Amino acid sequence: MDNVPPSKSARRPAEPRPGAQAIRRALSVLRILAAGRGQGVPLAEVVQVTGLTRPTVHRIVHVLIEEGIIERHSKTGRYAIGGQVGELALARQARSPLLAAADDVLKQTLQRVGDTLFLTVRTGNDTLCVDRRIGSYPIQVLSIEVGARRPLGVSSAGVAILAAMPTQEARKIVAANEVRFKPYRTSASAVLEQISAARRRGYNLREVGLVQGTKSISTWIKTPDGRPAAAITVSAVRVRLGPRREQEVAEILLQAARTIEQEIRASSP
Repeated sequence: MDNVPPSKSARRPAEPRPGAQAIRRALSVLRILAAGRGQGVPLAEVVQVTGLTRPTVHRIVHVLIEEGIIERHSKTGRYAIGGQVGELALARQARSPLLAAADDVLKQTLQRVGDTLFLTVRTGNDTLCVDRRIGSYPIQVLSIEVGARRPLGVSSAGVAILAAMPTQEARKIVAANEVRFKPYRTSASAVLEQISAARRRGYNLREVGLVQGTKSISTWIKTPDGRPAAAITVSAVRVRLGPRREQEVAEILLQAARTIEQEIRASSP
């Protein structure tokens, strides 16, 4: 065998990019603050969830305040996303292929079910509600607002998205989010059980929604590469989702999800 010296890339592992760690830490802080929305998040909670030291979080927070990315509420001392973020978001005018594909499908689905519809996307280890449609039934469940961010596994949509992932990937995310589950009165073991049930069923059923007396059904949406990226959810008062109608609504949502997936594939270059 020829004695060929290894290349430089083979001899030396790739080094982390300078500043990458600091950027990732700042983004992890921002994601936690985004979950707190207008109410904000106390510094101690940011430290606990991110796993960073208090001095590190303190430094990141104050730099972001100086740049207008976050702000501190004078009365509560909590930290929240600042106005500069909304201004930066205006630079992105085009809607994502998912939102464009989902628009008409959600309208048609809403007419068929009559109850509140939610479109939720995955963003890192979180879910983000990006659309909410109010139906025609007199009692509507408005448990989640557009812009609400939660750890993957907390909401019905989050469980559905995890159920569409490979088992090991889903378990890794649940483990990473475990410390964040407590305020939502759930646990890693409970979430894993829900994921298994959703896989067997082909959709996720939440017998008790985020609001007492409600029930939710969610179906996942995959991108052309097969990755679960979003979920459609119907939330309704329990009397609206008995066993018979539950199956009917699930079929409607599954059809809607497949239609959105087809629209995304058709629009892909």
